[in-house]
Amino acid sequence: MSSPATTRPHSPVSATARLAPARPAVPPELRVADNPAAAVLRSATRGPIFRDIAAQTTGLSIATVNRQVSALLSTGLLRERPDLTASGAVGRPRLPFEVDTDTFMTLGVHIGFTVTRIIAADLSGRILGGLEIATPQTGQDAALTIVARSAKAFLDRLPRRRPLWTGVALAGRVDAAAGVVDHPRLGWTAAPVAAVFSAVLDLPVSVSAHVEAMAAAELLLTPRDPDARPGSSLYIYARETAGVAVTLHDRVHTPANGPGSITHLPTGSEVECRCGRRGCLEATIGERELLSRAVRQGILPKPEAARRARITDLYRTADTDAAARDLLIERAEILGRTAALIRDMFNPDRVILGGQAFTGYRPGIDRVAAAFTRNTELPDADLRISRFGGRVQESAAAVTSLSVFYADPISAIRRAIRTR
Repeated sequence: MSSPATTRPHSPVSATARLAPARPAVPPELRVADNPAAAVLRSATRGPIFRDIAAQTTGLSIATVNRQVSALLSTGLLRERPDLTASGAVGRPRLPFEVDTDTFMTLGVHIGFTVTRIIAADLSGRILGGLEIATPQTGQDAALTIVARSAKAFLDRLPRRRPLWTGVALAGRVDAAAGVVDHPRLGWTAAPVAAVFSAVLDLPVSVSAHVEAMAAAELLLTPRDPDARPGSSLYIYARETAGVAVTLHDRVHTPANGPGSITHLPTGSEVECRCGRRGCLEATIGERELLSRAVRQGILPKPEAARRARITDLYRTADTDAAARDLLIERAEILGRTAALIRDMFNPDRVILGGQAFTGYRPGIDRVAAAFTRNTELPDADLRISRFGGRVQESAAAVTSLSVFYADPISAIRRAIRTR
């Protein structure tokens, strides 16, 4: 983990504004768009594809596919693969195309309560690399500038690719149109996320509520089952924070007033929450509180000054210590009951569980599923674990940086190039 340089004490926004003028935020597009160019681009994100196969996959006519491929080739978002031309065919050779995964990249940032992840992604959504830094526990403007400058330093280490866009995903109440965020856990109010990142990086910026972005990653960054109906999905996230997002007919529901909250759902535990009540969900299942309980109960040693206990320490201890296992199984049971309660409220076609509280301790996954089944009042559910496992934060950052391209690629590339 690397530590960025500290900032000067004057206003970060005014300081970074001298580097580049801040531009308006661009709201992310957390949906599967019906734009023909977007459909063609998405069809090529999994590797080389022929035009006739793209027409079958997208439902577009071959003439429309040909027009869109030509337009996307001219922007550089697609490239042809003459080395893969089908041989032996009569008439014009079949020439496949694919997304150009070598020229461009986007920058994704996930700002967590304790850890911030900075990643680069190619246009197919593949993560090229990244780093972690401690989330600065300073005033919001200084913290944002530290993170943005760390992201700039990271980009400077990848000079062979052209950055196009920045996506920032984080908890709290996000105004995507303005690019500002209220984050009570970090003490941020109307934090100018988009303005700071735009000024430091000189790139278009999209800002998203992180659980909504995680739900969008399931839509946009995973292979689609051609026989699956769009339907509805409920995405439940849990790690240090907890959140929920709903997807309806290939679009993540993004309420104008910000996402709903499950932070204070009652769990029946005796853990005291910062709100003054006991048993609130986030306070009960959050990693920091879980580690504190493990230390208080003597399961883990008191942390030394140079090193704080980590959740992986508790997982390792659970291999041989029954008290550690009981603590983790208790969390799994609470998560399963809570997921069932939320599922019964929405009755979606499928439920997706994401975040390391679900996936970090593998023996706990079966306990989550069992508790879910025991406590739901509805028929059997399509219950899934996120395909991104321990990388859900990176997937949220990546999709926030890519979603505008996946919705309207030609307009997005023109905007990105115009701002450079």
